[in-house]
Amino acid sequence: MNTETVYLAGGCLWGVQAFIKTLPGVVTTEAGRANGTTIELDGDYDGFAECVKTTFDPTKISITDLMNYLFEIIDPYSINKQGVDEGPKYRTGIYSEHPQHLEEAQAFINQRLDKARIAVEVLPLNNYIKSVDEHQDRLDKHPEDISYCHIHPELLNKYI
Repeated sequence: MNTETVYLAGGCLWGVQAFIKTLPGVVTTEAGRANGTTIELDGDYDGFAECVKTTFDPTKISITDLMNYLFEIIDPYSINKQGVDEGPKYRTGIYSEHPQHLEEAQAFINQRLDKARIAVEVLPLNNYIKSVDEHQDRLDKHPEDISYCHIHPELLNKYI
């Protein structure tokens, strides 16, 4: 199977990972952080966006499909905020090492009626750091944390 990888940021990564991994054509997911500059001594990630490394089968799901799904779980007009989470690490975006992914994502955004207000970044992947084990598949391990998540629980099982 031929796979490709994109990095999807949609606010708190716990819910985003729980949602993305249920999508048809998604092969694996990994919680992480993308497009930041440095890791601080206190463990904070300067400038990084919480994201989900998404490996998918392009014969079953496209970047346009992934963008449609991402737009189901985010407010694309919100800057650095999703649900109760605020700050630059909760910004929305799609990051990739493949220019064609970014072109397809930008085309998706350009088709939106209010594209001038959309705050979703479409950028080349700059840096990626895998999150610690306790953040991997967090909602599977701690379903009670769903109350903290900005994604409605019904969406987490919509595509299973």
